[in-house]
Amino acid sequence: MILDKKNAQKFAYEYIRERILNGTYSGGMKLVEERLADEIGVSRTPIREAIKTLEQEGLIKKKQVVNPTAQDLIYLYDIRILLEGFSAKRAAKYMTPDKIKELESTITKSRSSFLEGHSKEMYNSNQHFHELIINECQNPLIIEKLEEARTIFHLFSLRFDLYSRPNIIEEHEEIYNAIKDKNEELAGELMAKHLQKDMNFTLEYIGRRGQY
Repeated sequence: MILDKKNAQKFAYEYIRERILNGTYSGGMKLVEERLADEIGVSRTPIREAIKTLEQEGLIKKKQVVNPTAQDLIYLYDIRILLEGFSAKRAAKYMTPDKIKELESTITKSRSSFLEGHSKEMYNSNQHFHELIINECQNPLIIEKLEEARTIFHLFSLRFDLYSRPNIIEEHEEIYNAIKDKNEELAGELMAKHLQKDMNFTLEYIGRRGQY
């Protein structure tokens, strides 16, 4: 396959990013340009540019796949608690009936996936729940920052069963009801508490296993 410069860079970026997010390139792995060029079938230049882009996204640091620490997790949750709490308030104010219905469907899918033991589907439904709310903040800078934080957070989920925490679905349902009822303050408070519980559970989970 022959690609022009722009498409080669895009292909290399998507190839490397996908393998970071699916765990093929694990945390701490050194990315060698020559080896990646041979593997992907492009020259070193698009590889170098793809790595620069992924460094800006926080997925690569010093040409190594990011290996998030417990402290990184705390920083990420600080961002999420502040900005997703704000987004939940905005969602309660601006979310349309169609979007509210879509939000409800993510809860239904999560519950069904949980009962059937499909953790990946539950993860995807939970992600979609948060994405719908984040998009209602109507601020592209906040959306971009949260996307970066949640992408790095995803690397944690490759190593830990973070969705085994009790009451996630029930908490989503409470947030959904606050948004549906146009209760801005309650929606923001419930989202902040939900994420705080996520953080506490995850830190405890990590601590029990002595991973960090």
